[in-house]
Amino acid sequence: MNPSDLPPVEWLGRIDFAAALKRQEEEFSAVRAGASPGRIFLLEHEPVFTIGRTRDQSSLLLRERLPAPLHEINRGGQATWHGPGQLVGYLILDLHQYGGDLHRYLRFLEQALIDTLAHWSIVGGRREGLTGVWVDDRKIASIGVGVRHWISMHGFGLNVRGPLDGFASIVPCGIAGVDMTSVEREAGTKVSVDEAANIAADVLLRALPELQTPGNA
Repeated sequence: MNPSDLPPVEWLGRIDFAAALKRQEEEFSAVRAGASPGRIFLLEHEPVFTIGRTRDQSSLLLRERLPAPLHEINRGGQATWHGPGQLVGYLILDLHQYGGDLHRYLRFLEQALIDTLAHWSIVGGRREGLTGVWVDDRKIASIGVGVRHWISMHGFGLNVRGPLDGFASIVPCGIAGVDMTSVEREAGTKVSVDEAANIAADVLLRALPELQTPGNA
């Protein structure tokens, strides 16, 4: 893959969920029409809860009393929270060009986040049977992907800083008793979402060509 073929990274700043979803849908249409190589949106959301389209919505706990809007979206997984202090990444990619394997793509996202955490000497890892990234038994990043016509939408949320209070109103990703942590908490130093976005963008762009190579998970 030539550098000119890489999808551009666009920083959206702090943005309302509905506005970001519209940007995703527009890019999805452009990719499907062959008019775009894809795009990586990095951003920070105003407080919002999302859940995949699933009959089991027990992870919402107090659905009628959530302290922020709730959106049902076309991704896998249970409830999560996005808000200030969290880096959100939405990757709109034609997965035919990136291995054509959803399982492999999810592992790619996990590894990219693990490599991003290494910048602060944080040792991230996986847990058997669960999607996302952990530091020991604490969850630091969530992943939820939607795919239509083999074009990906949505992506990840990396907890960077702040109290992350929104997680207290749900069962994050349906995992009871999970302790949500952040980059600042694990690194013991102040980290901005902008800084995390720059590092994650570099990691993603360096790793994407490897995803095109058969056999590299």
